[in-house]
Order: sequence, then C-alpha cells, then structure tokens
Amino acid sequence: MSDLIAQNLISGNLAAIRHRIAQACEKAGRAEADVSLVAVSKFHPIESVEAALNAGQHLFGENRVQEAASKFPELRQRWPDLRLHIIGGLQTNKAAEACQIADMIESLDRPSLSDSIEKGAQKAGRLPELLVQVNTGDEPQKSGVPREEADAFIEASLERFGPKIRGLMCIPPEGEDPTPHFRLLRQMGHRHGLPVLSMGMSADFEKAIAENATLVRVGTAIFGSRPAPQS
Repeated sequence: MSDLIAQNLISGNLAAIRHRIAQACEKAGRAEADVSLVAVSKFHPIESVEAALNAGQHLFGENRVQEAASKFPELRQRWPDLRLHIIGGLQTNKAAEACQIADMIESLDRPSLSDSIEKGAQKAGRLPELLVQVNTGDEPQKSGVPREEADAFIEASLERFGPKIRGLMCIPPEGEDPTPHFRLLRQMGHRHGLPVLSMGMSADFEKAIAENATLVRVGTAIFGSRPAPQS
C-alpha cells in the first residue's frame, strides 16, 4: 500500500470514528469535547502513526512498552503535543521505562506494580498519570484488580499517588453485553471522585459513551487489522 493510500485510508477512518463519537455524545446529551479518542497503534508501523498524526490525531495507546519505545520518542521530536498511553498489562520490570515514555499508564492493578511505578518514577524523574484497571468480569486470564478488591485498591492508590490517580479503566468480557460493566466502572469512579473513565473499543464505544466514558480506545477501526506481532 502506498503512503498516500495509507494516509487517505487512516484519515478517512479517523473522520468516521470522530463522527460516530459526536453522534454518540449528542445522543447521550454530552459535550463532544468531554470524550477523547485514544488511537491504539499496537503492532502497526510508525508510518501508520505518522499518517494519524498528519490527520490531526495526537493521543495514542500502546500495549507493550518495548514497542512504544521504538516508535514514540522519535515522533515526539516532530509532534511535541503527542500523548502516549500504555494500555496493556504492565510487567513490573517495564515500569521504569513506562514512566520514562508514557503520559498515562492505564493498567495499574496490583500493589507490586504500584511499588515498581513508584521506584520507576523516582528513576525517571517523572510520574505519568495513572488509571486503575478493574477486571469487571473477574476473568482469570485478564489483567485488572478483581471487583471485590477494587475499592480498597483505589483508596490505597489515591493515598499513595494522590492526584496522579485520574480514573479507572476496564475491558468487558468478550461476548457479553458491555453496558453493565461500563455502568459498574462509572459508579465506582463516581464513588471515589475520579473523573476519567477509559472504556469502550471499536465495537462498543458508543455504549461506553452513553455510560460516561471520557476515553475510548479504538484501533482496528482506524488502522485496520493488526499485522502479526514481531518476535
């Protein structure tokens, strides 16, 4: 695919997603400015990220710290207002590097990771904003703090990190109606006075917006099917 075709495709996809976000906000009686689009660029090449940047998208999400580190430091030199979120499950040995390169870590979910982030932030000289990831479906294969432990972990995280804890994130179980999971996260965020809710992806972000999502994470609908990850 030529660079021009890729640019036009990604630009068109972004325009379509922004239109759907605007429609969902209007339907929910919300301001469009209250919802930010996180373009999930995992496994996609730097050229695809550049195409999105050229189309006016400046907020991106990556699952793996190593992949993010290979793309975004170079891009920041040309687009200083670029923002990067780490959205995948974070290993403790990657916390220091995540603190170095990310503007937000969306996947804080256990005390050992809190320890590593605190140490990593001291080493990096900066602490990104943080979201607590809640495993709303209590799925054993997924990252996220279990539901029954979430309130206590959020309180401990607020005590430890203060205003750097900005909100909550979830990934509902596949094949289930996501709305009860979004609603649970909304209620939990309200209980703790947290303004940011990262929920909703390509297939269900309109439902998330109806439940007060402030960040929606969209990848495939912008960049197309993901290439196989490089080993």
